[in-house]
Amino acid sequence: MIRFEQITKKYDQQSVVSNISFEIQKGELVVLIGESGCGKTTLLKIINRLIKPTSGNVFINGENILESDVIELRRNIGYVIQQTGLFPHMTVRENIGIISRLQKKDKSTILNRSIALMEMVGLDPEQYLDRYPFQLSGGQQQRVGVARAFACDPDVILMDEPFSALDPLTRIQLQDELVELQSKLRKTIVFVTHDMDEAIKIADKICLIDKGNIVQYDTVEEIMKNPANEFVSEFIGENRIWSSPELIKAKDIMIKNPVCSAPETTVMRALEKMRSQKVDSLLVVDKQMHLLGFAGARTIQSKAQTDKNSAISEVMHNEFEKTSPDDNIVAILETFNTQNLSAMPVVDENNILQGLITKSSLLTTLSQQYFDTPEVI
Repeated sequence: MIRFEQITKKYDQQSVVSNISFEIQKGELVVLIGESGCGKTTLLKIINRLIKPTSGNVFINGENILESDVIELRRNIGYVIQQTGLFPHMTVRENIGIISRLQKKDKSTILNRSIALMEMVGLDPEQYLDRYPFQLSGGQQQRVGVARAFACDPDVILMDEPFSALDPLTRIQLQDELVELQSKLRKTIVFVTHDMDEAIKIADKICLIDKGNIVQYDTVEEIMKNPANEFVSEFIGENRIWSSPELIKAKDIMIKNPVCSAPETTVMRALEKMRSQKVDSLLVVDKQMHLLGFAGARTIQSKAQTDKNSAISEVMHNEFEKTSPDDNIVAILETFNTQNLSAMPVVDENNILQGLITKSSLLTTLSQQYFDTPEVI
């Protein structure tokens, strides 16, 4: 959708952005983040040619924007800035419909679109359409700014620290509304912020920039779990992942090679295996590692006292709680607590065993948030 190829921007031989190349896929919300002066806003403004790169190219849907008509380019890209950018002498109705009027669209079409957009951002059209910006709160003004950015149904929307000047409560509300809007509309959004909490909350991917260079570009989950270097670790903060525990998945905390048994194994041999491996239960699997059942030490021992040659398949439980590799730790903890579990197998969509989560492994993971350790999980 958006492709940067070796973008460099210099002012008086001083590089603000240095040889940057990366791609943003259609429908992604990508956050550009870094310290003040790192080049994130410069990179954003290059997309709609408010800033011309010293070298390199940017492509939108395969078209080089440097060869596009700049007016047409900007009319097809939504833009939201920190100060809202609303025209103070225009009403809300006029602000939202400005591009549509320049495109000479029908008045009734513009009005209907404006009403729909006001409702989309949570403002009553009857109450607010004919007000001027100075008659609105900061949060209301920013909502109008977002509505205007969506007015011409652009494929790309640029947002330059749009919520940073707002009070914390309003900011959180608008972040929530943006996430909800994006889940419905799936626009390609490039969002600049210096706030890591905001980035984690709204982003599909984060592009972390330092001194004009990309130091890591990846999903929120990957950056939180595997920071590329010390700068990234320090920027996101120690144990930051615990502010978003839903990013911790079963596959991150499971025991990857749990002790297993074939269904035809005798209960006596099963007991011997448990003693040697120092476990109190066995997972029963077939040769393809499909999970067939689960058997605890007491059940196996009780059967061994009456018939030591019985197969473990005769005493295993067929119904028990399981989880998938991508289930998060919040849901897993809830299941452990409500079902009073001591262990839970992890299986994929084909019921093939991937691992095991025990109460002990859960406690070990949870304890990490209280200690300075090299690995979070």
